[in-house]
Amino acid sequence: MSRWYGTSADTAGGTVSGGAAAGRAAGDPPPVRTPHHVPVAHVVRDGLVEGVHHGSVVVLGADGTVAYQQGDAEAAFYPRSALKPLQAVGLLRAGLPPLDDAALALVAASHSGEERHLATARRILHDAGLTEDDLRNVPDLPYGTAERNAWLARGLGPSRLAQNCSGKHAAMLATARSRGWRLDTYLDPGHPLQWELAATVEELTGQGIARVTVDGCGAPLFAVSLLGLTRAAARLATAAPDTDEGRVAHAVRSHPEMVSGHDRDVARLVRALPGLLAKDGFEGVQIAALPDGRAVGVKIADGADRARMPVTAAALARCGVPAPVLAPFATAPVLGGGTEVGFLAAIDPPPGHPYDDHPRPRQPAA
Repeated sequence: MSRWYGTSADTAGGTVSGGAAAGRAAGDPPPVRTPHHVPVAHVVRDGLVEGVHHGSVVVLGADGTVAYQQGDAEAAFYPRSALKPLQAVGLLRAGLPPLDDAALALVAASHSGEERHLATARRILHDAGLTEDDLRNVPDLPYGTAERNAWLARGLGPSRLAQNCSGKHAAMLATARSRGWRLDTYLDPGHPLQWELAATVEELTGQGIARVTVDGCGAPLFAVSLLGLTRAAARLATAAPDTDEGRVAHAVRSHPEMVSGHDRDVARLVRALPGLLAKDGFEGVQIAALPDGRAVGVKIADGADRARMPVTAAALARCGVPAPVLAPFATAPVLGGGTEVGFLAAIDPPPGHPYDDHPRPRQPAA
């Protein structure tokens, strides 16, 4: 296991005994370097390549071997919110009080701030004898555009509950309360809760944590590799239903609208492909795993969200997902004067990918 743990758990109000943090072995941390990203998506306007998005892609077969790779899937990177399903598993292992599937899905969510999201986060807190005042995530407006506009129309300002990670933070607090750990320092990397979560991330990815930083919400964020993260997604997707991994996978699959929002692209993809486990993250990160273990991981180098889903769709096509299922996700329109004059799509799609229906960029005459 990597030895990033620089603070004794005792200083955070408790000690770690048993559970995920006790003796779970992991491989070496991934190398810390500038990732060797490559071009993965073209922005085509009227037949000419106007822009190029670089990134990395990995596709795993059902046996866990790498079936396809672009760029650098081995370098350390920050998964951002794509790490949340792994953290949800860690919270279950650490003693998260029982939740129904919808609430467990919210624990792994980057939610839009719909009323059902806020109500569920409140319920997690209430059942643990806590309130919104106990949260330590950063106050923010709802993430969803419609939800944010409605929020502002009501004259409301930034709120910890409305921030898209409030489900995870509510669950962290509920777990700390159940274990008798300090609540005010639950975001300290040396807190026993964070030790437990780190150990779970290492065990599921099969590699040590390379770096620890602070995510946008204020929680510790662990650097692993895109390959390690994708392998962890496959582990969740293939887990037995009665395991912690299987419980999280079932919740995320069954309630995609709780993991994101009713109109978000990840929720629409899961509804279009039943059985898929999928989670996005800021800075252009996406994981998706099928029930048989086939899985994909995507990182867009410049963090552009517009390239994330088209590149993911091309990767899922390499897993054998039918083109008609992927067609709504395979390209993004490029507009001119309010009219579609081009598209964004993966550069290297497999045969039969919906990109085949679009004209290729024009080539100079010989």
